[in-house]
Amino acid sequence: MTRIAIRPHQSDHASALAALGLHPTLARILSARGVTHARELATDLPELMAPQAMKGIDRAAVYLADAIAARRRLLIVADYDCDGATACAVGVRGLRMLGAQVDYIVPNRFEYGYGLTPEIVALAAQRNPDVIVTVDNGIASVDGVAAANARGIDVVVTDHHLPGDQLPDAAVIVNPNQPGCGFPSKNLAGVGVMFYVLLALRAELRQRGVFTPANQPRLDTLLDLVALGTVADVVKLDTNNRILVAQGLKRMRAGRMHAGVAALFRAAGREASRATTFDLGFGLGPRLNAAGRLADMSLGIECLLSDDAERAWEIAQQLDAMNRERRDIEAGMQQEALQILERPLDGLDPSSRFTVSVFNDTWHQGVIGIVASRLKEKFHRPTITFAPGDEATIKGSGRSIPGFHLRDALDLVSKRHPGLLVKFGGHAMAAGLTLRAGDFERFMDAFEGIGREWLTDDHLARVIETDGEIEDHCFDPAFVSLLEQQVWGQGFPPPTFCGEFDVLRQTVLKGKHLKLQLGRGKRQFDAIWFNHADTLGASAMVAYRLDNNTFNGVTRVQMVIEHAQ
Repeated sequence: MTRIAIRPHQSDHASALAALGLHPTLARILSARGVTHARELATDLPELMAPQAMKGIDRAAVYLADAIAARRRLLIVADYDCDGATACAVGVRGLRMLGAQVDYIVPNRFEYGYGLTPEIVALAAQRNPDVIVTVDNGIASVDGVAAANARGIDVVVTDHHLPGDQLPDAAVIVNPNQPGCGFPSKNLAGVGVMFYVLLALRAELRQRGVFTPANQPRLDTLLDLVALGTVADVVKLDTNNRILVAQGLKRMRAGRMHAGVAALFRAAGREASRATTFDLGFGLGPRLNAAGRLADMSLGIECLLSDDAERAWEIAQQLDAMNRERRDIEAGMQQEALQILERPLDGLDPSSRFTVSVFNDTWHQGVIGIVASRLKEKFHRPTITFAPGDEATIKGSGRSIPGFHLRDALDLVSKRHPGLLVKFGGHAMAAGLTLRAGDFERFMDAFEGIGREWLTDDHLARVIETDGEIEDHCFDPAFVSLLEQQVWGQGFPPPTFCGEFDVLRQTVLKGKHLKLQLGRGKRQFDAIWFNHADTLGASAMVAYRLDNNTFNGVTRVQMVIEHAQ
């Protein structure tokens, strides 16, 4: 069941924001997202939270400054998703700007798995580093850090994932989510943590007289990469993250971005001059992620590190081809998953279950996370999809729904069934795990048991939150442009509206998209419902977004339908 709801808002906060000059409808939208004062909308860099509040960051700055002075060799060990790739590029570029000798490796996910494992340490040791710097991983790498220490290699952990019961014995740990860290924003992506480490390191080098405010490296040139990784990792866009993303988008729109980012815009067929978080999350991010899903992320990182526009474009085209291949694989896997779930005798019908777990021994390990996301969207259930790992294991990737903390659920499964989970980790809404090959059904039953305990009918009902009705004068390109200037994303959702409309005309495009003309009073509105071919009745309650659609130099507002009933 799906229902359309209207977000509550504080009318006094909305009035106060409107009194400061904001469009009244925008003021209402922002107040519904918890904004109480215009200063929360500031996007200038001086408004960023200071690095000093982050536990370990001053120590990291001193440690890295000493390492640079001693000409010690640094090696970044990166994660294989978009956040890891951008964090690696920010680390390599930033540390080199600050005088470090630094290189990087990004392990193949299929050979080495996630995090700084002892096997990855052995691989890294072939480069003879003095120091390993992890980006977007490492907080759970107890064994890997121990292996590095045993080889005489120090480890600096920069991460944002939730820690386990035991922290690694690293030289320094910087992670806003580690115990005892007072940094106000716990929502930094891995790339954001690395950027903060660079800010603290630059300040330490200034204090040592290496740089002055006049000649210090411009770390703000890295913000296009920070924005891309932050949006693609789907972390909550709190006030601090919105500043980072807004500054990155500003650079992109002005054409002041790295060659690899510009090439990814071109490969995605999107205009950097009108860059939005939607472009980063659904255009650039998937192309970068495709390298880590189907091969290894080194190609994506090379794209972000290249200053040669031709080479960056060459790589971006390869990434685009990988992304098309990924989409084809995903479509086949999703169809197979639906066929498995539709077998009546297997008892896997999602409508009668609280969770979805599905395994196929032919599936591609790099794509199961996307398939889990698609199935979660379709059935609105916590979903974990599994593919073969090695001969002895299977790998799972999960996505969750509001009200069901996926990592905590896996933790409870592991406590109730010791030894069932070989390893696991993640967040509230996404997690990964490894099982022994014969334990899928046992896990499926255990996971379903947690779902039945934790989830209610209200949790399992899909709710589309909207910002209610808007007046006809808001169907205007200028108002849509006003909305586009804000930074929307996870935890700060883009405006969605709802209202009752007459259905005047409707046609199906390419067999899968519904093109409509809707009416309300004397006004008529163009609308499109992507990937929906079923026609509507004479009228409908519609949840929709607004989009500026430019054709032949003329810009008109188009409604993009999210749901109709």
